[in-house]
Amino acid sequence: MKMMKPLSSSLHQDSFLSFFKILSLKVKPIWIELGYFMILSLLGYLGLSVTKAKTLPSFRPKNLDVFFTSVSAATVSSMSTIEMEVFSDTQLVFMILLMFLGGEAFTSFLGLQLIKSKIVRKESALQNKVDSFSIGRDSDLSNSISNNNIHHLDLGNLDASIKLEPEIKNSIDDSEPIFIKLKCIRLLSYVVLGYILVVLLLGSSLVSIYINFIPSANQILKKKGLNLHIFPLFTTVSTFSNCGFAPTNENMMIFKKNSGLLLILIPQILLGNTLYPPCLRLTIWFLWKITKREEFKHILKDSERLGYSQLFPSCETISLAITVVGFIFVQFIVFCSLEWYSQATSGLSAYEKLVGSLFEVVNTRHAGESVFDVSTLTPAILIMFIFMMYLSPSTSFLPVDTSHEGGLKTTEIMNRRKGSNLMKYISLSQLSYLVIFTILICITERDKMKNDPLNFNVANIVFEVVSAYGNVGLSMGYSCARQVKSNGHCKDALYGFAGKWSNLGKFILIIVMFFGRLKKYNKSGGKAWKFI
Repeated sequence: MKMMKPLSSSLHQDSFLSFFKILSLKVKPIWIELGYFMILSLLGYLGLSVTKAKTLPSFRPKNLDVFFTSVSAATVSSMSTIEMEVFSDTQLVFMILLMFLGGEAFTSFLGLQLIKSKIVRKESALQNKVDSFSIGRDSDLSNSISNNNIHHLDLGNLDASIKLEPEIKNSIDDSEPIFIKLKCIRLLSYVVLGYILVVLLLGSSLVSIYINFIPSANQILKKKGLNLHIFPLFTTVSTFSNCGFAPTNENMMIFKKNSGLLLILIPQILLGNTLYPPCLRLTIWFLWKITKREEFKHILKDSERLGYSQLFPSCETISLAITVVGFIFVQFIVFCSLEWYSQATSGLSAYEKLVGSLFEVVNTRHAGESVFDVSTLTPAILIMFIFMMYLSPSTSFLPVDTSHEGGLKTTEIMNRRKGSNLMKYISLSQLSYLVIFTILICITERDKMKNDPLNFNVANIVFEVVSAYGNVGLSMGYSCARQVKSNGHCKDALYGFAGKWSNLGKFILIIVMFFGRLKKYNKSGGKAWKFI
């Protein structure tokens, strides 16, 4: 009985590694990630469809809207076509799983498992090479000795074996850095997983404490019939994964006077996306100072060679942190200058305006939670938000050349060049794709643009497309008061502007969300175009 536990554990680990080995066999990362998000979205759609909504049993959201919501949660986009209070507690749990599994931190953790499986496969190949040589040579010697033919050994084969020893020695030498890299990847995997769990546990605990001890926030949840246990976990996972969903129809606008709650959520937004690489590197440095383990030192020194996309060299990490803080500072100054006495911030104290403004600008990259009605903001602020939503999380201002390609091995440089294929050069730039998507949506919604021009205008559509592409989730919404021709049947709904689009327009936006989630694979698009 004592042997069963190690055996089952070993089998489980082997099957887990085998799964990642299958994924890593000659499959490009973009197809792995696309398949992952599509499967996750389909499973989420099935989960949301099978369970009943919280509203009347006769009400069932359209299948396309349910799938749209599932894709939005899996790609952490938070674009909505259904009011959030429609979903039951069970459906909210499904959405928590989708947001957690689709978050950047967790998907990067899965990427580490793929890297680890490749290293394990390479290590075992080198070991087999050494073992096969050793076994073959030793068996020949032992057979000759056992047959009393020690004086009749095949000296030609023996000489050949001796000549092969430098090759085997090189293989053994190569296996040493591979073994070190494997140890670093394994340790880094534990650090990333621990980082995620600690932030989620601490964040949900703080939100839960705030909800229980602040009567105004507690009354809001009770009035809306929201579960006091699900709300902290849902909000924390959504915030850390930078999804931007909230279980309330008004998103975070209903909590705009709860400055303490907003201050709890702001660090979680930054820890899960734009400041994730700097905070992860700081965590590794702190663990190295405490434990003095050489693996941590190696991770910090040779972060590029590990292949983990969220771990940058020290210079780039500092530049990224400065850029993130700089963008927040500039947005905060501009937002306060233009919106301090506006309709959006009316009724708030000076302290509540400061905290609300900071929360709003932090969410433009890329969480999408909002405490103000975006449609009431000034055009200058909206253009600034569009620019911020377009930027990727890893955008940084680094005026010095940090290219280390000259110091890399020749084989590594050749591998990089081999990875460049024809599609990389004939593909369009990201802006070009956004223009194409906007044109297609303008075509699908052309009738509504004629009959309802104040809601369905090009600026609102561009804002929605860029928000979906950036996986942000901010939306201009839809207002019956802006209708040119009043419709007596019109009813304001607290969901995104895309909720009023046609089915074809929503389907195009689903493609935009997938494209935005995988935009890192198209950074070099548009190289074939020469503007003279």
